[in-house]
Amino acid sequence: MPGAIRALLAEGGYQAATFEAICKEAGLSSKRLITYHFSSKDELFAAVADHVVADSEAYMRAALDGVTGAREQLATVIRANVAYIASHSPQMRALQQILLNGGAGAWEHHHVASQNRLAGLFAEGQRSGAFRPFDPQVMAAALRASIDSTAPLLAAGLAPDPCADELVELFDRGTTA
Repeated sequence: MPGAIRALLAEGGYQAATFEAICKEAGLSSKRLITYHFSSKDELFAAVADHVVADSEAYMRAALDGVTGAREQLATVIRANVAYIASHSPQMRALQQILLNGGAGAWEHHHVASQNRLAGLFAEGQRSGAFRPFDPQVMAAALRASIDSTAPLLAAGLAPDPCADELVELFDRGTTA
């Protein structure tokens, strides 16, 4: 069912993703099969957001497996994020529809957690001497915003590798000790 909801959100937007349309897309006989598990559309869409974020986090963990050193980790985080966004366009559009239509609470929880992980990476890089002094939270916010801003560019046809290369270069220059 998450795939059916993501497809409806990505193709038709938030308003098109009614319980009835979800049932039709997922091949369910009754919307009671949805409302048994979710008391509202917002609760259902929060679960979809959770699913997309969990998938992206698994993608990041796999990319970072075995990567050492703060600068290498930073480059890998950027490249993996851009690659995920480029290769999961329907999920990104679905997440965008949820966010733009009142799902900010679900998104904010994940966004803050992601930003805090990035701040932790920056702080560790500063402790190791790989990064210059700066406010890790501010740099994490700038990086998260930069990565998130690539979604419409990638959807419009910008190649992911040059996009990631530019961000890696930008943040490498901005953080180097």
